[in-house]
Amino acid sequence: MVSPMSNVEEIRSRVILGEFGVKNVHTTDFPGNYPGFKDTWDMKQFQKNFRIDVVHLDENSMEFDMVGIDAAIANAFRRILLAEVPMMAIEKVFIYNNTSIVQDEVLAHRLGLIPIKADPRLFEFKNTAEESAEEEASEIDTIQLQLKIKCSRNPRASKDSSDPRELYLNHMVYSKDIEWVPIGNQADVFADSCIRPVHDDILIAQLRPGQELDITMHCVKGIGKDHAKFSPVATASYRLLPEIILLEQVEGEQAERLKRCFSRGVIDLEDVRGKKVAKVVNSRLDTCSREVLRHNDLKNCVKLGRVRDHFIFTVESTGILPPDVLVTEAVKVLMAKCQTFLSEMNSADME
Repeated sequence: MVSPMSNVEEIRSRVILGEFGVKNVHTTDFPGNYPGFKDTWDMKQFQKNFRIDVVHLDENSMEFDMVGIDAAIANAFRRILLAEVPMMAIEKVFIYNNTSIVQDEVLAHRLGLIPIKADPRLFEFKNTAEESAEEEASEIDTIQLQLKIKCSRNPRASKDSSDPRELYLNHMVYSKDIEWVPIGNQADVFADSCIRPVHDDILIAQLRPGQELDITMHCVKGIGKDHAKFSPVATASYRLLPEIILLEQVEGEQAERLKRCFSRGVIDLEDVRGKKVAKVVNSRLDTCSREVLRHNDLKNCVKLGRVRDHFIFTVESTGILPPDVLVTEAVKVLMAKCQTFLSEMNSADME
């Protein structure tokens, strides 16, 4: 069945949230699908429509809008951020002494998940064919860390005290106790940026007098596809920009209820000739809960949708690299993938 031309633009550009389902979820703007629309790929048109607007940026999180792009490309950025931007993480743990109650395997796993403040762009990937012996660590592909700590009794503690913080010294082992041991010329290369755990207050183990840890760790470069400890982000997600259209004027008690159906800041009430009238202030804040569709007298007053090619990205870094740098690195990874694909295509044509 051919859609009326009045509905074609909505089908092409909007996802409609209905009471019993969601419509227009599939991409339909491919060549020849709609008479009168030229949907063939046009670089100039793409450059005209595509844009990135940074909404929020700090040292750990970033929110930006990616507009004028297909969901497949947006999802590719998300997946690359999660699994294919390289990071440094603890890979090998050499335990020389562990008399704590934490088993060696559990302790090694806990250490591996501690984010290490080291720029992965300054290191090479370690050759997996090599034997992973401790003495084979190289300054170009490995960071060496050490954790050496022993718990003892506090001679100045009160006899009546029962608080472990008073009774014992070094009874809580934190990530701040991990020390960097430079290999080769690393002390000179990284003189301005000391390599260390991102956070100092990550609890590793608890000790009691006589218990100690003597551990050497090797950090290597890897990607989240191999292990989650190499993932550079705590989260990377996107959502479509909500769109809320009032089909008729809503006032009085109905306007109050309409305001409560949406997230705070989406709907506001303005005074028009002594009456409270609802208006859409910021649809971006809406969570698309569709609460308004439960009210029989309100559901026909509002049209809920989402803009198909407007993606709101949220990226939260683990603290190793700033989020804007991570997005840039994700773009580089995608460009490298495209270049590899083109090279394979060219070589296939030559054959």
